[in-house]
Amino acid sequence: MSTTDLIVARPEGLYCPPGDFYIDPWRPVDRAVITHGHSDHARWGHRHYLAHTLSEGVLRQRLGTDIALQTLDYGPTIEHHGVRLSLHPAGHVLGSAQVRLEHGGRVWVASGDYKTEPDGTCTPFEPVRCDTFITESTFGLPVYRWPVQAVLFRQINAWWQRNAAAGRASVLLSYAFGKAQRLLHGVDASIGPIVVHGAVEPLNAVYRAAGVHLPTTHRVTELDKAALQRALVVAPPSAQGTPWMKRFGADAMVAFASGWMQVRGNRRRRGVDQGFVMSDHADWPGLVSAIGATGAEHVRVTHGSVPVLVRWMREQGLDAQAFDTEYGDEDHDSPSNGASDSGSPGDMALATVAASAGAAP
Repeated sequence: MSTTDLIVARPEGLYCPPGDFYIDPWRPVDRAVITHGHSDHARWGHRHYLAHTLSEGVLRQRLGTDIALQTLDYGPTIEHHGVRLSLHPAGHVLGSAQVRLEHGGRVWVASGDYKTEPDGTCTPFEPVRCDTFITESTFGLPVYRWPVQAVLFRQINAWWQRNAAAGRASVLLSYAFGKAQRLLHGVDASIGPIVVHGAVEPLNAVYRAAGVHLPTTHRVTELDKAALQRALVVAPPSAQGTPWMKRFGADAMVAFASGWMQVRGNRRRRGVDQGFVMSDHADWPGLVSAIGATGAEHVRVTHGSVPVLVRWMREQGLDAQAFDTEYGDEDHDSPSNGASDSGSPGDMALATVAASAGAAP
């Protein structure tokens, strides 16, 4: 750690010494800046929260309506103990933000989680120029390359259409906050009715209140058997194997939407009929382009395939180091580092980096 570092890793989380506040801390602190509302980044117990305006609905729903929450739009700057702070779009989920800090002539940006392809449900990612960039690396292996959104939804709509024509419900498992709303926003609602799990609908309300268009959705008790046999059902992964799923019949088709579906064998391990490659995190080309667009000479890497991305960036001539954090993945029980059938995560990492032909940032 350098005495000039604007952000350092502490047991409580990522800490800004001159500003005396934390970014996405995982243990209770006095002042926390929150990049977005996923549970591994937004924890209960802080005395004061600062987050983007559009994160308020999710944070109050998940952490309590009485939390001490200060909100800020994208762009405007506030100053705390001489540190100038502003929030900038991360493109991850509704209200997700990168945190820009300026102090003593230095500029650091903490990305939180981010995605570089616009999806229509949140403000698209915007690169922010800085000296030091703190990036996630959830899918920090060259094997992870997402299909463009138009191709993804053609695949999902065709799957749903085939199932509906055969009189089978189409159950699509996805994380309840962010990914579920992205699915709802992108599917062709003319194919049939859409049913959502009870964990999804309250978050749909937050998105609709923010002006995001989502089609009409139903609870399972609102539709008869014939309608359910043509329905698209959006539910969290935790619903798999529960009595709730039995309402859609033994012949219902079950799919999982996740970036982990890129890797051979994960669909079988999930016990689903279909896998769709979809993530609210940046893929390998997205990470490379985002890091390059910041112009940063110093990069700090958090959660995911950290050693791989650090090694690759050092090979490009950047000062890259790891930050040890307690952040996770939106699917919680996903395979560690995307391990393949044929080898350990470490074996896969070395092979994929060796095969990568990506351009330097």
